[in-house]
Amino acid sequence: MKKTLTITDEAGMHARPASKLVQTASQYDADITISYKGKSVDLKSVMGVMSLGVPQKGEITIETDGDKAGDILKKLEDKMRELALID
Repeated sequence: MKKTLTITDEAGMHARPASKLVQTASQYDADITISYKGKSVDLKSVMGVMSLGVPQKGEITIETDGDKAGDILKKLEDKMRELALID
């Protein structure tokens, strides 16, 4: 399952929220990737996420596989909203 989201935080996907998002993704036994401008990285790797350099208004796609892909995607989206990365 995948979902495209637009980053609204003025600083883009910066270190603190990226690390909180990685912590959330790491709780799940599923393959979770985040893509930006054609580059995909493991959402469980803070260095990978930071290497994307996602700015404000950047469109990212989060993709999950597995039995609970929809639930995981919803929890990640909720976490991003809580961290004020998206509206």
